[in-house]
Amino acid sequence: MPIGALDHVAVPVTDLAASRRFYEQVLGLEEDPGRPDVPVAGAWLNLPGGGQVHLFVTAEGHPAGIGHFALSVTDLDALVAGLTAAGVGVRVLPQMTAARQAFLVDPDGNRIELNEAPVGS
Repeated sequence: MPIGALDHVAVPVTDLAASRRFYEQVLGLEEDPGRPDVPVAGAWLNLPGGGQVHLFVTAEGHPAGIGHFALSVTDLDALVAGLTAAGVGVRVLPQMTAARQAFLVDPDGNRIELNEAPVGS
């Protein structure tokens, strides 16, 4: 299957300022100024070795559907076709950012994002 590296981990938070202080000042991560205009408040923080931590503000702290990890993929269509053929439900999202995205869940209900960056990224 055309899976690459870990792309990002999404973390639900209730206090963005406190979470940013922790991730930036304590852990030393730096904000990515290129965060697209997504419909949930938050911040994207770059990991030193590549990948990101995405902070998403939620009132509940851990609502179903926000927490997930994302894998970089090289051919989303082929991967979705293979997963579908194997009986795995996959939902391809409308394109909101430069990347194409699809979501699935593992047998325990953990969400996994498949993230295909545009060619040349």
